[in-house]
Amino acid sequence: MRLSRDTQEQLPADVVRPGYDVAATRTGIVHLGIGAFHRAHQAVYTDDAMAMAGGDWRIIGVSLRSDTVRDQLAPQDGLYTVTQRSADAPQTRLIGAIAQVIVAPEEPEAVITALADPQTRIVTLTVTEKGYYQTAEGGLDIDHQAIAGELAGGKPVTIYGFLARALQRRRAADAGGVTLLSCDNLSENGQRLRALLLDFLERNDSGLAQWTADHCSFPSSMVDRIVPATTDADLESLTGRIGMQDKGAVFTEPFTQWVIEDRFAAGRPAWEQAGAQMVADVRPFETAKLRMLNGAHSALAYIGLLNGHDYVHQAVNDPAIRPLIERLLLEEAAPTIDAAEGQDLEAYAADLLARFENPALNHRLIQIAMDGSQKIPQRWLETLRHHQVEGRRCPAILRALAAWIIHVRGARHQVDDPMADQLAALWQRHGTDGIAAALFGEEGLFAQRFIADDDTIDLLRQHVAKDSQGG
Repeated sequence: MRLSRDTQEQLPADVVRPGYDVAATRTGIVHLGIGAFHRAHQAVYTDDAMAMAGGDWRIIGVSLRSDTVRDQLAPQDGLYTVTQRSADAPQTRLIGAIAQVIVAPEEPEAVITALADPQTRIVTLTVTEKGYYQTAEGGLDIDHQAIAGELAGGKPVTIYGFLARALQRRRAADAGGVTLLSCDNLSENGQRLRALLLDFLERNDSGLAQWTADHCSFPSSMVDRIVPATTDADLESLTGRIGMQDKGAVFTEPFTQWVIEDRFAAGRPAWEQAGAQMVADVRPFETAKLRMLNGAHSALAYIGLLNGHDYVHQAVNDPAIRPLIERLLLEEAAPTIDAAEGQDLEAYAADLLARFENPALNHRLIQIAMDGSQKIPQRWLETLRHHQVEGRRCPAILRALAAWIIHVRGARHQVDDPMADQLAALWQRHGTDGIAAALFGEEGLFAQRFIADDDTIDLLRQHVAKDSQGG
């Protein structure tokens, strides 16, 4: 028996139901990049907000590539469960916030229509770092095939192509602006999205760019919840507990955090009643998350994989790795953060280590290792640059950076990265002795984000040579 509107009443009594009339609630949000994280995070906050304060804020999810989530949720009338895992018994709840999932390559017009609908007041995004199509300098990559095609009038395939057409219709219909809320791991993600989108619009329609700047808002936000990829074993275990199949189920940790700049163009759900922090400045929180949680996560991924581990909890409990992670958190990342009032970075570091140790999550290192070229500038390079200016080194991050360099060679694990071919070519051309300089020297691939001094290049070279043995 499959979970659906007709079968939901047969769920066990301990599965928490939505606290509002799902069928009677209309949509108000379109989410670009629907996946496991969104379903375990923003959709949960929205579900709780509607239960506590009402409002027509159900979500139309858009998959920009795959039909997987649509095929999981459509037969279930958008319903799915979220299970929290910890040392205690798992806790499962039913989420009703997702009204529909559209697969953009199959129905591009439906995506544009949903975005342009006056009923849509917020567009949220979790498209990952690579979904913003940035150059190494942080600008819009107008030479990328997808972006260039859209600018030349081709069909929309990126967030910019879809948003441009929808905003054009909103302006023509006098439907008003929307809030465009990035929930991706980018520093100042709201301002970043605003600059990139306006650049895209300006190239074809300066009037639309100005209208968007005048009528839409781009608040920044910081999201935090560990959501491992769902496995077949997870789904089988859930079926055994709840007595029915849920092919859209997601599994996560008890911890969750959402910090949002309170700047909305056309209203919002009562997310603060669901536990979100509405603030005037997100930057101290997002910086701590990027440099501490995400920085430590990436270090665990690459160093852990290098040492033969599969999961985060295995890597963080390795006595050869844990001291490096503790140093990264407390001695390297934390001193670079201008903490907000009441923001305790030492306590945050302790909480992170406890979360990493959770054996019930089985968070795979190879999942975290994806798209490293898009992540390390925010997670490591800014911290390295800060300490280099002060004349200090970051031994833990340098070890992690060396492990990443070894990883992208592709000799040990398959590399899932938009720059995989470019990185492999650099390895082929420069080898063990030259790869560090080719990446982080004055003419290096990442020179716009961080230029290592000669001593740092030499340390990286030594780490790569030593840790590559046998690879």
